[in-house]
Amino acid sequence: MTEQGPDVAAVKAYMLGLQDALCAAFEGFEPAQRFREDAWTRPEGGGGRTRVLSGGECFEQAGVNFSHVQGDALPAAASARRPELAGRRFEALGVSLVVHPLNPFVPTTHMNVRLFVAHAEDASPVWWFGGGFDLDRKSTR
Repeated sequence: MTEQGPDVAAVKAYMLGLQDALCAAFEGFEPAQRFREDAWTRPEGGGGRTRVLSGGECFEQAGVNFSHVQGDALPAAASARRPELAGRRFEALGVSLVVHPLNPFVPTTHMNVRLFVAHAEDASPVWWFGGGFDLDRKSTR
């Protein structure tokens, strides 16, 4: 990270590698199923790759997704606590996953990690990382 902001290219390379590593790890539990990939672009800027594995012996379904998008103005939710950032150009990149195991005693998993960068012509970029992780126990009834 620098005074000019984070090294977005390095963060992107790390997150793409993270997506690859997560997919390889999940596939290691599946003798036959593999992730299908859908690369996509966003008309406003950026894109990503969505990966889904379904119908496995261990996982009913697993999704591991990467996105790197840009826009002309931060969404209102992103600047609600920082109104001075409203209207700034932005880029956001991250990895998210949702995993639904077949075993009802193994929790469903949700995780995401994101980097947001808000740009302005006359100011240094403002950036932050965000994300979270949770487990959701399936009903056994």
